Amino acid sequence: MVWSKLTGSMNGENHNTLELDTHTLADLELFGSAESGGLFEYCDYCKTDGGRIALKRRMMSPWANPVKIRATQESIAYISRHREIFEALPSAYLASHVDRYLGAGMPIVRAKHSLEFGIDAFHLWANYDNYYIKIIHGVGLSQRLLLAIREMLEYPDAHSVSGELASLFGEMRSLMNSAELTRVMQAPPAKRFWQKLRLDQCLRLYEKTKLIRLLAICYELDALVSLSDVTHKHGLVMPVIETGPTAISARELVHPLLKHPVGNPLALDQAGRVLFLTGPNMAGKTTYLRAILTALYFAHLGMGVPAKTFSFVPVQSLLTSISLSDNLVEGISFFRAEALRVKAVAEALAEGGRIIAILDEPFKGTNVKDALDASFEVIRQFAAKQDSLFVISSHLIELEESLDAVAHIDYAYFEAQEHGAELAFDYRVRKGVSDHRLGMRVLHEEGVFDLLIADSAPLDGAGREEEPSA
Repeated sequence: MVWSKLTGSMNGENHNTLELDTHTLADLELFGSAESGGLFEYCDYCKTDGGRIALKRRMMSPWANPVKIRATQESIAYISRHREIFEALPSAYLASHVDRYLGAGMPIVRAKHSLEFGIDAFHLWANYDNYYIKIIHGVGLSQRLLLAIREMLEYPDAHSVSGELASLFGEMRSLMNSAELTRVMQAPPAKRFWQKLRLDQCLRLYEKTKLIRLLAICYELDALVSLSDVTHKHGLVMPVIETGPTAISARELVHPLLKHPVGNPLALDQAGRVLFLTGPNMAGKTTYLRAILTALYFAHLGMGVPAKTFSFVPVQSLLTSISLSDNLVEGISFFRAEALRVKAVAEALAEGGRIIAILDEPFKGTNVKDALDASFEVIRQFAAKQDSLFVISSHLIELEESLDAVAHIDYAYFEAQEHGAELAFDYRVRKGVSDHRLGMRVLHEEGVFDLLIADSAPLDGAGREEEPSA
């Protein structure tokens, strides 16, 4: 389609966009799976395929520049207040058929002078009936597209657009001022074949580039409307963009894809630039990490965030290590995969700029002694890095004693409530370090030891099988 050939990015220079590597994009779960939808599906309210391509491009490259983020925020807020203006955007049918008409490579009458044009037009009409029908259909749809754009631009409130919309609407108005396109919009219904083919000549020979660009802007608007709709329909809050040292603050933060989420606070700044998160399995640590990651991602997109309040200082890079596995093909063990993710964070820090790193239980792929030593040294080095933030979950609660001597570290934990034989979780984050050790309890509750003991020979005090009695 024509849209796929458009390479003019709306994102500007690379330094304007947030750095997200392949692993971080995977941890975000943008596109979900066959069983469950991802963040893209959650945000996709687009009417057109071109709009979805524009939305996907935005979601693959969020903003890092606060000016760009604010411009998108202003656009989304404006669309929400004046949603009726954007009802004039082309439907999926209209957009796809105009796109196809412009990119189909059908024959076109190129002669300019009347006599030559008439001869060539007759030849096309008389000998290429199948093409002629498609051409005339495309001309009619293109006229409808142009009239819809004009209706949107002439809406009374459309002259007060702000943010990204200001430049998009301004460019549209400039393109629509073309004398040729104005002639196409004002043309009475054509009755003769040569009149219809003259309009086609204008659209596909002289004004094709402008029409393609107008269609591309419609797709960009479709993507912005989609972000506005998801923000409005899901009650997301528009983040406050702060200046100064890197920091994040939120109330009642949740993950948007959970059906019954529990909201939690978040407060990270340079006084506590490392958050050390502990707690038993199933208590909510990983979900909390994903909620933080998703909120930061949405905030850099310029859309709303699933929280009661959210403020942040934009960063240049967002790195995660949440879902890791070994790689047998490349000969990478689980621990080496963990080390490579920490190395990616270290490289980003060495390059300068602000980063936020979120790591879920680093170094669990090695022995406890190595895990303790490596975790302590990495966390100690992270805590010394100014203007970046780090969230690290761990089961190594023994680290608290040695980390107490390190500045700029905060502690939070999730807990389990024990009610007799039952475990319950409230999924609330608390200040401090967990002291829960539930591993043996879970194994007992699942009957693991009962199964193992049932079919085993008796053991003596040293753990050796007892000799059978004579």
